[in-house]
Amino acid sequence: QVQLVESGGGLVQAGGSLRLSCAASGRTFSTIAMGWFRRAPGKERESVASINWSGANTYYADSVKGRFTISRDNAKNTVYLQMNRLKPEDTAVYYCAAGLYFSGSLNQREYNDWGQGTQVTVSS
Repeated sequence: QVQLVESGGGLVQAGGSLRLSCAASGRTFSTIAMGWFRRAPGKERESVASINWSGANTYYADSVKGRFTISRDNAKNTVYLQMNRLKPEDTAVYYCAAGLYFSGSLNQREYNDWGQGTQVTVSS
């Protein structure tokens, strides 16, 4: 099992930036994929970005491609989500999750440990 704690959320104006962090403990962090997901008010949770165990491969939802960057620091057991050019439609609770496998994936079924989430609000 992996324990995950997100931080870095907040209120930002459209066009601004935020960086989310997710600190992990427990299962060997450096051997598993990590992902970021979000749930907007009244909507289902959706995938945002994923990164494989080494950080060499990343995957993004079309809605964030070119604006968001996922990265990881295995020495610090931390995964990041840099969010630039934020839009009001990015408003959501953002969750990080630990994958079942070493390869990255946007399939939520391939993640079994989830953080509590951090709120991101983008004002227009």
